[in-house]
Amino acid sequence: MATLRDIKRKIDAVRKTSQITKAMNMVAAAKLRGAQQNMERFHPYALKFKEFIGRLAAGVEDASEYLLLTPKEEVKSIELLLITADRGLCGSFNTNLIVAAERFIRAKNAEGVKVTLTAAGRKGSEYFRRRRHAIRQNYSGLLNKVSYDDARRIGTELIEQFETGAADEVYVIYSHFVSIAKQKATAVRLLPITPSTEGEGGTSLEYIFEPSHQALLADLLPNYIFVQVLESLYQTSVGEHAARMAAMENATSNCKELVRSLTLIYNKARQAGITKELMDIVGGAEALRK
Repeated sequence: MATLRDIKRKIDAVRKTSQITKAMNMVAAAKLRGAQQNMERFHPYALKFKEFIGRLAAGVEDASEYLLLTPKEEVKSIELLLITADRGLCGSFNTNLIVAAERFIRAKNAEGVKVTLTAAGRKGSEYFRRRRHAIRQNYSGLLNKVSYDDARRIGTELIEQFETGAADEVYVIYSHFVSIAKQKATAVRLLPITPSTEGEGGTSLEYIFEPSHQALLADLLPNYIFVQVLESLYQTSVGEHAARMAAMENATSNCKELVRSLTLIYNKARQAGITKELMDIVGGAEALRK
């Protein structure tokens, strides 16, 4: 049975842990506000850019002129960009992304398609390296400060893989930010780019091009990939901070509950010790009387 000193040490240790988790919760909340503001400023631009590129690509008479628009006749290899966090202590955030990537890889392998991995984030990279999965490239520190330069660097490599034929399709798996309480692992095809199709009641827009349609597409299609990668990084960054804030809040609550439970055990053990000492005193006094 644990002594009073042991229980007291446990209570002190749990209280110190609670202070750490509370501080981490506050740090994650502060980072979340900044990351969310950046994402909300960029998100409308990314949506409009995607809509514009879709319409622009839909007006192309011969898509075979543009490699980024041309689907391969047979898909034999896929490049998968997996975006995870570099650190843990954020609940099931990284696990959900890794599980989504594993399911994607298993499904494609079952179809006879080879999947190579570009891991943006230390958690995803370490997981698949331990399982000896083919990792073509890995990055770390991207979510600490999301930048266009990083998105451009990754996007350029993905485009090169597609244009050289090393990959017939390119996908990204990232954490889609739904709300502070919910982040959803999402898989999206980046390459080849899919032209938009006008829905029912949709308005068809005509554009006047200067310079030519072809010159604009040649310049904008790579930028579309950069924008989509940057949007994925922003979404995942916000999701990481939200998940860590929630995890640390739960950990702090659990610590407080554990302190209450240990305090109750401590008081019961202390009361039992006092009762035993009183019994010994009373027993000794009775023995002296006799």
